[in-house]
Amino acid sequence: MANENVVKALSRLLADSYTLYLKTHNYHWNVTGPMFNTLHTLFETEYTELALAVDEIAERIRSVGARAPGSYSEFGALAAVKEATGTPSAVQMIEHLVSDQATLVDAAKKVVAAAEAADDQATADLGTRRIEVHEKNAWMLRSHLE
Repeated sequence: MANENVVKALSRLLADSYTLYLKTHNYHWNVTGPMFNTLHTLFETEYTELALAVDEIAERIRSVGARAPGSYSEFGALAAVKEATGTPSAVQMIEHLVSDQATLVDAAKKVVAAAEAADDQATADLGTRRIEVHEKNAWMLRSHLE
């Protein structure tokens, strides 16, 4: 039987990760300006990593015995990360993504806390690895604002 708190935290992390994947891919396609090449490449690196992450997170949900959410409507209801609208400037894109990386760190910390309370080391490890990735991504993005 799946631990409800673990599944809830993993589902939120999945929804936030998928929404950030989509937003980052959108920004990759639409970035312009003097930082174009650098940001186009950075955004591609980040959305590619997120594509792998959503699969790992969804498979972990299945591994603990629950159904993984997998629709836009489910993700929209679960995610704290909001989809991109309009055409922000390159600097605004970076600022949005930095904020979203922090949201993912918070979601991953909730995964770790729920997993530790349930004595689920594998899920806690997944959450810890996601924290590390999103903290590094935020640093990489912030470096373009200095």
